[in-house]
Amino acid sequence: MQRSKFFTATLLAVILGFASLAAAQPNFNGGKGLTYVTSAWTLDPGYLTVTGFTRSFGKVGNFATGAVTIWDVSGRVSLNYGLSRHFELVVAPQVYQDTNRGGSGVNLPSDLFVQVKVGSFSSPGSSLAYGALLSTRFPLGKTQNIPFEPYTTQKFSWGVGGMMTYSRDPLYPEEGTSVHVNLGYWNHNDVGAELAAGGPPQTKPGTMSQEILYGVGVRVPKDVFDISAELYGNVFIQTPPTAAYSRENYLYFTPSVTYKPIRWFAFNFGVDIRLLEGEDTTDYTYVSRTLPGSQPNYGSWRVNLGAKFTLLPTSVYKTDERDILMQKAETRRELFEQIIKEQRETEAAESELERIKAERIRAEKELERLRRILEGRAGKTQEGNGTETEKEKDKKKKSDKDDNQ
Repeated sequence: MQRSKFFTATLLAVILGFASLAAAQPNFNGGKGLTYVTSAWTLDPGYLTVTGFTRSFGKVGNFATGAVTIWDVSGRVSLNYGLSRHFELVVAPQVYQDTNRGGSGVNLPSDLFVQVKVGSFSSPGSSLAYGALLSTRFPLGKTQNIPFEPYTTQKFSWGVGGMMTYSRDPLYPEEGTSVHVNLGYWNHNDVGAELAAGGPPQTKPGTMSQEILYGVGVRVPKDVFDISAELYGNVFIQTPPTAAYSRENYLYFTPSVTYKPIRWFAFNFGVDIRLLEGEDTTDYTYVSRTLPGSQPNYGSWRVNLGAKFTLLPTSVYKTDERDILMQKAETRRELFEQIIKEQRETEAAESELERIKAERIRAEKELERLRRILEGRAGKTQEGNGTETEKEKDKKKKSDKDDNQ
């Protein structure tokens, strides 16, 4: 128990160290959700997953100087740990990045992303969940500003993002068709960054490059396979300097399929298809044109491969179907209790309404009875008044007759 508390305290200390730094993830999602679009759900407390991801693009181009093979490969690992019901810690090193410089030009390692995810906020019985993602990027690679890759520099960068998730099944959200929406802001913090070694001032950003990141995805889970599709892209609100590669906006469509043979392992395959092809506006006067001719700053297509393993808790390796159902029921206990409470309150309200209706009917009957009594008394009074009048008339007539005599 003490060991577990120490581990949790250490992770919380790491989170507090980055809590003031904001976040969105521009490249890859290793937690719940899709390949790029992040879910608003967080990992359950005590769960630790590791995800490996690789992305590649290549083609052969025929130029005046001859045929040239163009290719780009990158690889990343994501460690995700559920700290509590609403907090998740993410450490995602980019372990390999081809620099497209030819020969042995690679970054090994490249960059390090550290993130704090806050999510799984929803009311009991609701199909909507909300969350936020805080992230930082540490440039560890010797080469930045790489063709066919998102814009980066040797400066520390940060951002902030929000997520919303809708599921058709509010009781067991991850087993129903779900829709995920992301919107984020990324600040490259690149003022003074050197885009070309020894280059003039034109190659150093004078203002911070900033962009909006967005994404929307749909996931349809099945017993063994999950099918998903997503759109994700960016819009620069402060464009990088003209000496930078990948200074244009992009938009990709990614269909993918996930194979889940066992509970603790999943394999993913997808294809990125570029829908938006921005004009190459890079000024190559002061930076090296590593590829002949004008090439798009992002690959027209990319192949994605990923594998996810659940490392903790170890109970996932030995639970059977009955245990799984019991665990799911336990996680939904609060929701069930809320539903039962609301049902009891509804039944009590309905009972109170019936009582009020009965009281109203009784009151209406009492009023009707009182009305009839009052009408009856009024009739008798009128009848009594009429008899007395006739006697007075007879008495008057008799008196008049006596007078005449």
